[in-house]
Amino acid sequence: MRVAHFAIGLAFWCFATIAAALEIEEQRSYPGAGPVMLRVLSTADLDVFEPFLLRFQDQYPQIGIDYTVSSSAEVYRAIQGGAVFDVVISSAMDLQFQLANDGFAESYASDATEALPNWAKWRSLIFAFTSEPAVAVISTARFEGLPIPRTRQELISILRANPARFEGATGTYDVRSSGLGYLFATQEARISDAYWRLSEVMGRLGPQLYCCSAQMIDDVSAGRLAIAYNVLGSYAAQRVEGSEGSGMQILAFEDFDNVMLRTALIPATVTAKDEAGAFVDALLEEGMREDKGDWVLPPLAASREEQLSFGPIRLGPALLVYLDPLNRRAFLESWRNALEQGLE
Repeated sequence: MRVAHFAIGLAFWCFATIAAALEIEEQRSYPGAGPVMLRVLSTADLDVFEPFLLRFQDQYPQIGIDYTVSSSAEVYRAIQGGAVFDVVISSAMDLQFQLANDGFAESYASDATEALPNWAKWRSLIFAFTSEPAVAVISTARFEGLPIPRTRQELISILRANPARFEGATGTYDVRSSGLGYLFATQEARISDAYWRLSEVMGRLGPQLYCCSAQMIDDVSAGRLAIAYNVLGSYAAQRVEGSEGSGMQILAFEDFDNVMLRTALIPATVTAKDEAGAFVDALLEEGMREDKGDWVLPPLAASREEQLSFGPIRLGPALLVYLDPLNRRAFLESWRNALEQGLE
């Protein structure tokens, strides 16, 4: 019996050690009236997600929530390493899909999951609740006197024609470390060679590389960047529509949309499955609402009516193609070659 207790204790110590090694960006606890503390690991910033958390607790006041924010790559690494959480939310749908495909997700079914369209779920393991396009955000002051680009090719032409204006002032994801950035880049490169042409042009201008959308938007707002490319449309809208965003403008390109589905799963390490299920159901109900409402994260239907030649990235095995080590190495080598002028 002592051996069994030791083994259980060792397992929990290992899980705690893995969680402690997680690079945490934000963390906040919301105590409930009952003893259960639901542990949520997410890539969504607290200021974005807190309105939902408070609404959930209004509906389930007995459930406490411990909400931890980390990068998509860190979220993937933590769950793959056995960290104990009850719900995992990520914008990097390829990494989420790999977790589900590799056995790190618990199966869950409910009326809410059954109501999801087939394109927004996979095998009762992973569920989408938002549909969010990648957009560019520009500083209106840095673009003063220039035409506003409507397509990626027009943006390429403007950057090429004005190198002095844009030197050191273009920003995008560092796809070597950003899971969402890698997803957007690989999916865009798959459907259009404009991605590589734009990367080469930005490479000659000394690009600034980032982990996260929010940091890029901050630097556009502060005037340090003229343009941030492929940031999350929901984050951009939140900032640009506010008073502090008066000097910024969102570019929703007319050539095609690159649309990410934000997903949730219940990890295999779940210890409060009923509460986790209630949380996922509440997310999916938000995702199925008819209009955007007052939450910055758009519902699944929000962008489907507006999509042009390219809709949501498909939630399926094709997401694993660029996660294959050989394919990833080849893509990163091409990315490095395209941007090498500014990375030396």
